[in-house]
Amino acid sequence: MTQSNQSGDFQTANTLETFGFLPKLTQEEVYSQIAYVLGQGWTPAIEHEHPNNSTDHYWTMWKLPFFGEQSLENVVAELEACRRAYPDHHIRLLGYDNYTQSQGLAFVVYEGSGR
Repeated sequence: MTQSNQSGDFQTANTLETFGFLPKLTQEEVYSQIAYVLGQGWTPAIEHEHPNNSTDHYWTMWKLPFFGEQSLENVVAELEACRRAYPDHHIRLLGYDNYTQSQGLAFVVYEGSGR
């Protein structure tokens, strides 16, 4: 009896962040995620990067993290401002948990066109 032990690399889907394997989030789903970040008392922050550079180094932060922010509308306005300034970049939202000193949530809100 011959035993075939195949091992090898399988092509992994090229995805971005937490929700990368799921269908694109709707606007309402994105708003729900932002509301979750704010509801947890986490600090929202926005980062952006050109698709060509998005996997090999740290992303650039859009302004400073929004310490103490409680308004969903303000976070959405900043996401839109970042998108207008960098329309070809990936843009992601982060939720920093100051208690655990870590990211509680991170996902790409807009995918850039250069991908």
